[in-house]
Amino acid sequence: MSQAATQAATQGERGMPLKIRRVVTGHDDSGRAVIATDEICKNVMSRRPNHESCVVWSTGSFPADNSGADDGGARPVATVDPNGTVFRIGCYHPGVAPRNHRTESIDYAIVMAGEIEMEIDGATVRLRAGDVLVQRGTIHNWTNPGTEPCIIAFVLVAAKPVERAGKILGATG
Repeated sequence: MSQAATQAATQGERGMPLKIRRVVTGHDDSGRAVIATDEICKNVMSRRPNHESCVVWSTGSFPADNSGADDGGARPVATVDPNGTVFRIGCYHPGVAPRNHRTESIDYAIVMAGEIEMEIDGATVRLRAGDVLVQRGTIHNWTNPGTEPCIIAFVLVAAKPVERAGKILGATG
């Protein structure tokens, strides 16, 4: 993604943080496919300096139920949903505040723009636009030592906590 495209994705009109267009399909009363939502995500939030994210969609069960008309992007969710899925897009600006954490989920991450470093116990891996990551319940931290924002799409699917040597490695951070 070019610098101009990265800027467009991370800055909306009037300097708003993350600008992600969300298109959601559904069904009308006769079962015909329709566009249920076509908007810029309204639920952009930040829980730490130099970071913002929005939940594009979430489900409270797995497998998901596509029959309802409720907006999965409007559901209140924590980092993960213990019974379902969360599709989130995050923007990590240079100097993003640290947050070592572990989730009880399997996370599929796709770097859409920029570069980022993921730190785990004793190792660091640099990910670039187009790279993918499967995060399997490890404690980790995201840092952006570069000069451009990094945009990542995450799909988090509820998982059992990791168990090693009789010890449960539960969610933290």
